[in-house]
Amino acid sequence: MTIKPRILVTRRHLFEIEKRLLDEYDVVLNEDDHIMTSDEIISASDGIQAIFLCVTEPLSKEVINALPKSVTVILTLSAGVDHIDLKSARERGLAVLATPGAVTSATAEVGVLLMLGAARRAQESISCLRSGNWGLWTATQFVGVEITGKQLGIYGMGRIGQKLAKRARGFDMDIYYHNRNRLSPDLEEKAVYLRNIEDLLGVSNFLALCAPSTPHTHKFLNSDTIRCLPDGAVIINIARGNLVDDDALITALKSGKIAAAGLDVFNGEPTNIDQRYFELPNVFMLPHIGSASREARIAMGMMLLDGYEAIRNGGVAQNRVA
Repeated sequence: MTIKPRILVTRRHLFEIEKRLLDEYDVVLNEDDHIMTSDEIISASDGIQAIFLCVTEPLSKEVINALPKSVTVILTLSAGVDHIDLKSARERGLAVLATPGAVTSATAEVGVLLMLGAARRAQESISCLRSGNWGLWTATQFVGVEITGKQLGIYGMGRIGQKLAKRARGFDMDIYYHNRNRLSPDLEEKAVYLRNIEDLLGVSNFLALCAPSTPHTHKFLNSDTIRCLPDGAVIINIARGNLVDDDALITALKSGKIAAAGLDVFNGEPTNIDQRYFELPNVFMLPHIGSASREARIAMGMMLLDGYEAIRNGGVAQNRVA
């Protein structure tokens, strides 16, 4: 009888993912879906070969070093891996698998939603309607701006940035971007590469943050970069909350320097978001739903399990990040 690998699954998942897990592995499942503490994860990992986790379970150096020696693979249901100390994972000999590519279309769609919601004052409109305070229609009520024909600057032209650019072209937007490296002409699809970040900011009626969270991108959007944007620019963030200096963005939103923001990610999410955002009518907010489509979540889970099987069979997991 073949002994199934034992996997700790820290959160509940869609039916298709859990079915495959239960069919193919010996699963220790967090039945009530509470966010497991580091101590709980360490304790539950005794005799475990792989941990299937989410961004809600950060793995610090201390946690990684405290994991039982039986654990050899970490599977994270996320494209970003800033919640895992990759250096410590490598030193420990842990393989870390993520889901690059699986979230691309879903996240780009949310980027378009944020652009439209922020530009067309959706937050104010929805709040007014739901509160019963709509009153009479007027010709000046909730007047926003169109995204059609505007200039979109993309900071970080990876998979998601490229997909967002493709979607934005459907609105006849002109695309500009800044990236560590210029893309090949076939990937640019006539987007304009701007080496200097000040040049990108200067042309961006809409600025989309699509870069990964790194020490270099931390607080990229700050008082200095905001100053370079056109008056009345619109900001969207589908990357990570720590790309934004909250004090600087909130100040600019209050002054009108930034007309509106569409945010799917935040510093301190989910429980310690800067409360001033909730008081601003010109902020269109979503609770980090970039990858929250059935298609994306199923693809993410399957990508992780396919990668794990590749490693178990002596092959190479294409989605391995450490």
